[in-house]
Amino acid sequence: MAKIENIAGRSRVHDNPELEDFYARLDAVGTGALWNVANEIEPWYPQPKSVPMHWRYASMRPLVVESAALVQGEDAGRRVVYLVNDGRREIAAAVGLLYTGIQIMNPGESMTAHRHAASALRFVIEGTGAWTIVDGDRLEVGPNDFAITPSGTWHEHGNEADDNFVIWQDGLDIPLVNALDANFYEVHPDLYQQPGKVNNTSILTHGSGILKPANRNWGKPYSPLLGFPWEQTRDALMQLSLVSDGTDHDGVIMEYVSPHTGGSVMPTMGAHMQLLKPGFESKAHRHTGSVVYHVAEGCGHSVIDGKRYDWQEHDIFVVPSWSWHEHVNDDETNPAFLFSFNDFPMINSLSLFVEAEYDTNGGHQELA
Repeated sequence: MAKIENIAGRSRVHDNPELEDFYARLDAVGTGALWNVANEIEPWYPQPKSVPMHWRYASMRPLVVESAALVQGEDAGRRVVYLVNDGRREIAAAVGLLYTGIQIMNPGESMTAHRHAASALRFVIEGTGAWTIVDGDRLEVGPNDFAITPSGTWHEHGNEADDNFVIWQDGLDIPLVNALDANFYEVHPDLYQQPGKVNNTSILTHGSGILKPANRNWGKPYSPLLGFPWEQTRDALMQLSLVSDGTDHDGVIMEYVSPHTGGSVMPTMGAHMQLLKPGFESKAHRHTGSVVYHVAEGCGHSVIDGKRYDWQEHDIFVVPSWSWHEHVNDDETNPAFLFSFNDFPMINSLSLFVEAEYDTNGGHQELA
């Protein structure tokens, strides 16, 4: 059934027996009439299938911990409870074409190495002793540390602690790469990598934040810096907050970037950390591009498409593309920190980014 809009320039063809017979003959040769689908596939504005959602860590955590006793990591490949959007269940996406899940590793456990076309990132939630090896570089990570596993890189994970499990959030562009029919997956021929002699090599080489190694070429499309420690990240936000109130929409916000280019850490996914000052209330806006948020520290609420979502530490929520949203720090004394990852690098590379600010009179104003 065609979506009819009685507007000049839009499809407004009404069916009749003669047309229905014509459509049947088109279908028989693998074709169709554009006017029957034009209004649907060319909407006036973005029509995301994803819906705003909020997952409480307090509700998820017991189930994640239970999975550690029910399934062996070596059998699962990766022991993960994934978060699925009610509007994107068919592609296992959390929002848009982004996937996210919560992974747990038992004490002393390690996973075999593999690689895939999809890009991945990690944000550590709890536990000490976590490590990941990315193309031979062993990174040691702790709570609120951020790490990337770019497309095509060999990687494996583990927990060297003997008295606690490790829980972190995974983020991948699997739905995007699958939508492009471009995904690959490969298990390492030796099952495990041989790490380099020095741990955290990429951080030691590129992690100063103010200096760039001389005479070091980097021709890959992702950041040579693979790990971003929380202490350094939090300090950077706190220092910026002393001299800036940030933006009306996101507070004091900074992007994790490649020290080589200053651009996003990976071609398809970017990541930010933002600080909401005590009592901060943002203005509402919307933009193309989907975002997954993780509450790194603090408590507050967000209003997404008119519905309020109250969040606290380690909760996860999503903002679909072109959804009105605003954030509030409910604490009048302490700042709140929100980690997020998004598909902005892809959106920007295709010149598809559009942003609008909400007008309290009921309209909106497009922003440059």
